[in-house]
Amino acid sequence: MRKAVIAIAAVAAIAAAWYISVPSQAIANVNYRDPETVALGRTVYVEHCASCHGENLEGQPNWQERDADGYLPAPPHDETGHTWHHPAAQLFEITKLGTEAIVGGGYKSNMIGFGDLLTDAEIHAVLAYIKSTWPRPIQERHDQMDAASQ
Repeated sequence: MRKAVIAIAAVAAIAAAWYISVPSQAIANVNYRDPETVALGRTVYVEHCASCHGENLEGQPNWQERDADGYLPAPPHDETGHTWHHPAAQLFEITKLGTEAIVGGGYKSNMIGFGDLLTDAEIHAVLAYIKSTWPRPIQERHDQMDAASQ
């Protein structure tokens, strides 16, 4: 019985720490003004993301229309898409865990979670690279959204 209580307490503590730390870590680590972070992010993006989201972050054609199986094509990550409409913490979670895991409710997505393939630092770097490509007004708007979500 004692071991079960300790195990439950440990799991609860880890979950609470993750829940509390993810938003602030995700925001703080999306350092889109650091050239080294952005360069790493570009490298990781090209290797793991560009095959779906495009070499130039342009996404797939008709990205807002579901296909015959109910899946949306990969959206653009440039300023024409909706990526910048989401706080960094949410983008981090989607990238790490996958869209279906975050949205839930039977939502269909081809976006897998990359938590088993990429480190948290690599995910942050990819998000930094993506954000570094947005026009300055969008970066500033996104910074404000992140600050409000803390």
